[in-house]
Amino acid sequence: MFFIFSKVLSFLMNLLIWVLAFLLIALFSKNVKRKRKFLITGIIVLYIFSNSLLINLFSRCWDVRETDVPAGKKYTCAIVLGGFSSEDGEGGGFFNSAADRFIQGVRLQKTGQVSHLLITGGNGLLMPSAFREADWVREQLREMQVPDSCVLSESKSRNTIENAAFSKDLLQQHKLKGPYLLVTSAFHMRRSMMIFKKQGVDVVAYPCNFSSRRFSVSFDDFLPNAGALAGWGTYIKEVIGYVVTRYFK
Repeated sequence: MFFIFSKVLSFLMNLLIWVLAFLLIALFSKNVKRKRKFLITGIIVLYIFSNSLLINLFSRCWDVRETDVPAGKKYTCAIVLGGFSSEDGEGGGFFNSAADRFIQGVRLQKTGQVSHLLITGGNGLLMPSAFREADWVREQLREMQVPDSCVLSESKSRNTIENAAFSKDLLQQHKLKGPYLLVTSAFHMRRSMMIFKKQGVDVVAYPCNFSSRRFSVSFDDFLPNAGALAGWGTYIKEVIGYVVTRYFK
């Protein structure tokens, strides 16, 4: 039920839908004052949320950008959250814009900083196909000559809450003791850490897939940017998910 609720809520919080709704009301309204009000509202919302400066400021506050991993310390496992690959429509997969999660996980295993990788991710679509991310990723790890004995995978989870619950069971089954490194995108780390700790999983943040590691301001930041609009969709989802999980789940 929570899974379906989160999907519906994400749809309702789509900024473009709201902007389109305001503009359509302005277009079809016969009341001149209402027409002007909704037209101006739509334009203002569109400009604010397509402004690169504002989303960059927010990301500086929200993203977890640093790790507390001491140099030379070794861990039993790195938990790599799915979402870094997508289905190709033909039963296979491909790496998407969050592929740095996969890169950092492999790097941790290859350098000996962790002995095991746990890949957690199934299919998060409301109407899922047969594609399961963790199963596909396991094949990619084999091709990169990461031994099967070093890889744990679970392909049932549909969201971060299930990532944490199923990962906990798997780690207990294989008797791997914490703390564990939690590998996910910087924008997703705050919510992920909270969820895993609520599930009783001892994790240390290992953020990656940074949108930016420095802050600067230029004239272009004040111009409308489609990337900023897309970015706000991601952050709105994260903030709502954080609040709902923390106070109501």
